[in-house]
Amino acid sequence: MELFVAKNVYKTFSTTKALTDVSISVKEHSIFGLLGPNGAGKTTLIRIINQITAPDEGEVLLNGRRMRQADVAHIGYLPEERGLYKKMKVGEQAIYLARLKGMSRHDAVASLKIWFEKFEMKDWWNKKVEELSKGMQQKVQFVTTVVHNPKLLIFDEPFSGFDPINSNILKREILELRQNGATIIFSTHNMGSVEELCDHIALINKSVKIVDGPTNEIRQRYKSNIFEITYKGDFEKVAGLLSHDFKVVSHTEQETANTLQVQYLNGGANNGLIQAILPAAEIISFREIIPGMNDVFIKAVQESNNI
Repeated sequence: MELFVAKNVYKTFSTTKALTDVSISVKEHSIFGLLGPNGAGKTTLIRIINQITAPDEGEVLLNGRRMRQADVAHIGYLPEERGLYKKMKVGEQAIYLARLKGMSRHDAVASLKIWFEKFEMKDWWNKKVEELSKGMQQKVQFVTTVVHNPKLLIFDEPFSGFDPINSNILKREILELRQNGATIIFSTHNMGSVEELCDHIALINKSVKIVDGPTNEIRQRYKSNIFEITYKGDFEKVAGLLSHDFKVVSHTEQETANTLQVQYLNGGANNGLIQAILPAAEIISFREIIPGMNDVFIKAVQESNNI
């Protein structure tokens, strides 16, 4: 079931097209990656979802009906531009932001204490925000985003400012939030995180959606018929057995075994490549290279720019 749907959304600022006929569908209890280069239109769509601005055309739906201002209370939004009050104490500010989302003071304090314990933030309660490092401030803002247990969470570059250890903590918490019933829209330039977290992605470039689908299916869609073979044998003999249907992409020689990457130019069954080199090689491993999301991102954007 779809929790959130955007249908044929257009948005223009002066003479700049921010979104052109963009539609996305976010399934309940999923993590949806909203990707694109800087200036592609991602933040505009996020602002529309949050009712900060309205589309010129099209509509946005939550649970099958048009979104309205009151729905914002059920959304947790972590913007890329962080917005904590520097002179305010952490605990006081966290309570204030939780109450803006409709929580009573009692419920806010109880929930915040759980989150502060989980993120090892207990000693920060009476500190001013300006006394915290950037990463510590990020943790505070993440907690204030999720404390009211929203059904829809929107994270815009959530790992910015985090070291690898805290990034892994945040990834774990995002997965746990999904497991506990949240639906997450996730915007980032960290393609490794997309592969780890996202069930589905949409890629926007120059205001237009150019890719949309399940993450694994998209990676399969952009593969280039490149295979990696680890083998024992003489490279020159192996290469000499390859017909014009194959192109050697790379080759590495090591003491124990060699690694060869070959592109199958005309398609065909994997067995054809294995059979071709068997007379000169003892094959140790064979696998198809499936592109990572970083390669997909670059290729899709380049193809879109060349249209």
